[in-house]
Amino acid sequence: MTDSPSCSPLTLERAVETAEIAFGGSDLPVREDWRLRECNYGELNGRPVPEIEVERLRRVDEPFPVGESYREVVERTQSFLDDLSPEFDDSRILVIAHSANRWALEHLLLGTPLEALVVEPFEWQEGWVYRLG
Repeated sequence: MTDSPSCSPLTLERAVETAEIAFGGSDLPVREDWRLRECNYGELNGRPVPEIEVERLRRVDEPFPVGESYREVVERTQSFLDDLSPEFDDSRILVIAHSANRWALEHLLLGTPLEALVVEPFEWQEGWVYRLG
């Protein structure tokens, strides 16, 4: 069991709904954190995934039009991780987020190049485990 689940805010309600289904009625606090929101695809928000996929590699450092870059997602995910350390040392937490945040975690905690992550085919699994520090 986790000590504290965290999820993205209502900008994409699926993560919040998932946390409520998983932890509703438990005594574990669920925290929403804006830094766990999906990448802001700007003008492509809400567009079909294939339209975003063709842009991914180009948008590692160059923001989506009127949006953000994947590197900016890494920066806010790093900020989230920095804030976890003092409060949750030696704790286990569950993070419910989105693909760009998973890539950020893989990049930050495992050293996988972001350029490789954004183009690799997605393979679903029940979860990913990361360790800080």
